[in-house]
Amino acid sequence: MIQNEREIRHELVLQAARRMMTAARTAPKGKGIDIIEIAMVTDGDILRLSDEMIRIAAETGFKFLLRDAENIKSADAVVIIGTSQKVQGLNCAHCGFDTCVEKPDLVPCAINSVDLGIAIGSACATAADLRVDTRVMFSAGLAAQRLGLLGDCKCVMAIPVSASSKNPFFDRKPKEEPKN
Repeated sequence: MIQNEREIRHELVLQAARRMMTAARTAPKGKGIDIIEIAMVTDGDILRLSDEMIRIAAETGFKFLLRDAENIKSADAVVIIGTSQKVQGLNCAHCGFDTCVEKPDLVPCAINSVDLGIAIGSACATAADLRVDTRVMFSAGLAAQRLGLLGDCKCVMAIPVSASSKNPFFDRKPKEEPKN
């Protein structure tokens, strides 16, 4: 049997994205408490994510969202990683408040944010080991959060994944206006 890489590339990228999800799950967590949520967006749901990014661009005027909305269409998958907000009770003051009790609900626990960053780093390291193209995107993560793709997660980041001769998520040209 002969398998041409071009014919199986999509499945190879999906396998890599699944391994990235595992890496994010097994990343160290503060106090050993796992509040990370992870999912993979594919096919038509990537278009849904792109459409939401265009809506957010229209609301906010952030033009980079237009560029990123077009850009994620080059992905075979988008790994989304988020954290629910759970105060860890360390009274570490990294959030800017002396104690966890003083911290307002809308201010994220710094430990939650660090856990999210470590999970993203683990996922991206795995992607690098597997030689797939990625980029961490706040923009697509915000759209995933607004769509509720990770339930009640308050901070979501996205990592589009592709395999091509040049990473499509770098050296990108800005878009000017939202498409209506």
